[in-house]
Amino acid sequence: MANTYVKIASVTVGSGGAATMEFTSIPATYTDLLVKVSGRTNNAATSDSVLFYFNGLTTNQTMRRLQGDGSVASSSTSTASQFVVVGATATASTFGNAEIYVPNYAGSTNKSFSIDAVREDNTTVTNTQMWAGLWSSSAAITQITIAGQSTNFVQYSTATLYGIKSS
Repeated sequence: MANTYVKIASVTVGSGGAATMEFTSIPATYTDLLVKVSGRTNNAATSDSVLFYFNGLTTNQTMRRLQGDGSVASSSTSTASQFVVVGATATASTFGNAEIYVPNYAGSTNKSFSIDAVREDNTTVTNTQMWAGLWSSSAAITQITIAGQSTNFVQYSTATLYGIKSS
């Protein structure tokens, strides 16, 4: 069965920066959700971890990460949903990218999700991550927040939310 992607909303950070990129009032009319992020923060480093969470809640999340940087592979677990984007000292005008996929987001069971993220800054630094996660809540997802960890997203950072329907 073919899937149909429908753009629900998009956020683009303006010249003053923003602490969050957020989607509210997500309708329950799709089977799955997909969020595409292109982000850069004002963190004084080449990379920065940003958080995302559902319905304003930062609890009840568990994740497993696989990561590689071209020379070392690693894995870890986390109780915070996060991924890496580019920080302020990376090459100018570069951004980290991520896709967050949430199947059955409006169902009445716990919500699984996955993240595919990559960060590079046109030098020798690169990083790719795959996350598998679980939000232990039976509530339908009606809000998604993407937030810096005490940093702000800079101008031109974007997030776009798509609803996916089976056709």
